[in-house]
Amino acid sequence: MGLEIRQREREGILILDLKGRITAGEEAAHLRETLRALAAEGKTRVILNLEDVDYIDSTGLGTLVMGFTTLRKAGGSLKLLRLSRRNIELLVFTKLETVFEIFDDELDALNSFFPGRAVRRFDILSFVQQMEREGRE
Repeated sequence: MGLEIRQREREGILILDLKGRITAGEEAAHLRETLRALAAEGKTRVILNLEDVDYIDSTGLGTLVMGFTTLRKAGGSLKLLRLSRRNIELLVFTKLETVFEIFDDELDALNSFFPGRAVRRFDILSFVQQMEREGRE
């Protein structure tokens, strides 16, 4: 299964709706090239909607970090939206949750680009505590 990337814009923020897997090969290369092209076009404020991404491997994680770095160097940022439980666990175990801003709600992700707007971020601490409780059961 390939990686589908649909682009849409809200309030000047580009949202990429991803569907499939972010893995070594075509999928990661497709996302990497998309993010590079956006940065080159000056579209540097990006949200990746990962709701329909069922798997991310180590190459996929590297692609996310590369995209984050590319957009940041261009004066923008990359934020993550609606990760599956497995993908959140992957970010926690690799400590990449300290790099990315993660959101459950699209409006909160959008608002995070605008100083002064109320924003509710994903609560990593609660998620980790829940994982620990479930591990003891």
